[in-house]
Amino acid sequence: MFEGQLDNAVRDLHQDGAKGGHPEKTAATNADKAFPSKTKKYYVNFEGNFGKNHITPRGLKSNLVNQLVSVQGIVTRMSLVKPKIQTSVHYCDVTKKGLVKHYNDNTNLADLAEDATNKATEGNDAFPTMDNNENPLSAEYGYCVYKDSQIVTIQEMPESAPPGQLPRSVQVILENDLVDKLKPGDRVEVQGVFRTSAQTKMGMTNGVFKTQIVATGVTSLLAEKEKPSMSEQDIKNIRKLAKEKDVFDVLGNSVAPSIEGNLQVKKSILLQLLGGAEKILPNGTHLRGDINIMMVGDPSTAKSQLLRHIMDIAPLAINTTGRGSSGVGLTAAVCIDKDTGERHLEAGAMVLADRGIVCIDEFDKMNDIDRVAIHEVMEQQTVTIAKAGIHCSLNARCSVIAAANPIYGDYARDQPVAKNIGLPDSLLSRFDLLFVMLDEKDPELDRKIAERVITNHRY
Repeated sequence: MFEGQLDNAVRDLHQDGAKGGHPEKTAATNADKAFPSKTKKYYVNFEGNFGKNHITPRGLKSNLVNQLVSVQGIVTRMSLVKPKIQTSVHYCDVTKKGLVKHYNDNTNLADLAEDATNKATEGNDAFPTMDNNENPLSAEYGYCVYKDSQIVTIQEMPESAPPGQLPRSVQVILENDLVDKLKPGDRVEVQGVFRTSAQTKMGMTNGVFKTQIVATGVTSLLAEKEKPSMSEQDIKNIRKLAKEKDVFDVLGNSVAPSIEGNLQVKKSILLQLLGGAEKILPNGTHLRGDINIMMVGDPSTAKSQLLRHIMDIAPLAINTTGRGSSGVGLTAAVCIDKDTGERHLEAGAMVLADRGIVCIDEFDKMNDIDRVAIHEVMEQQTVTIAKAGIHCSLNARCSVIAAANPIYGDYARDQPVAKNIGLPDSLLSRFDLLFVMLDEKDPELDRKIAERVITNHRY
């Protein structure tokens, strides 16, 4: 029923086109059927409920091969847009005859049976330079038909990957009007057919197949961030809490409830999670709305623990440490593709955390060279790359919360703050809030902390 309606709709479009009398279409019908005509093709995409075929890249297993799937993920790398040949036209000066060859690679979503017959009749997909009698052929490039092709890699979202496991990724082939719709860091949903192709080495296959998705449509998920599901009782409680005078203190205390004290730090974390108001003034000045926080202080003052709690609360938070991350790992890297040898862009942690929070622990252990990479992100909120012939600017609108130990290990009370922290002023000026967390030797405070710790273990 549905197919019949679709056929009629496309047929009507064709008839309308014919009434308009496209000269190239009428000429194409009279000419040789094999000759490539510039007739319009209609591409159909399906959206909606995919049931068990709606998955992340981790769920792409062998039971979904050659099925229509819908995959959610984040774009980590993209290749350049290249034209791919579909039909080539050749002419032989000796025999004065022409030759038309159609190419059917594994990314064509044509009828599979039709593919098989074409493969059988045409043999291989090599570009012909001689005909069957070894006469040289010249290619008529003006008559050849091409299509745009681009390969992007989609990785599962950081928040949906199981903890302690590497995130999986899958290659997506975009063709025709789908190219250049995505850029690294975008959260997308891709509909397409899950295909396999044999990996050949020296003409031998070892039975292991390379998998990819041939896309039929892409949609951006930026606008549809997951809304929290609230019951009626939750909304009543929120309204009741909003009427209280000390609501800010209550909310501040409920951030990291297992940690005693530090109310000012907790309140600032709460404000950072809510975010400020981003402003673009009429004269074009951009004022960032994200709040950056820095915590410096003695060991064992629960700095790392506060970062862990942000990871649990924030809908999108990426955790790194100063020792384990390089400057390009935080911003963006230009890599060489091992299959094709061409360069492409890979997004780093701060680009993937666009509209989220980046937690950097052990901030003082970072190299100075790597630390410079963060300067631009924290103030301009973009990552600009000019390497190896790739010039681009990526969005990185994220808040940064960093924890660091002082230079001497312990905080030296007799030295000023700048001497203790030992970070350049250019970086400190980008942090809106700077907290010095001291381990005060006060019996009353120690008793409170001890009680809180024991209570945590008891209940």
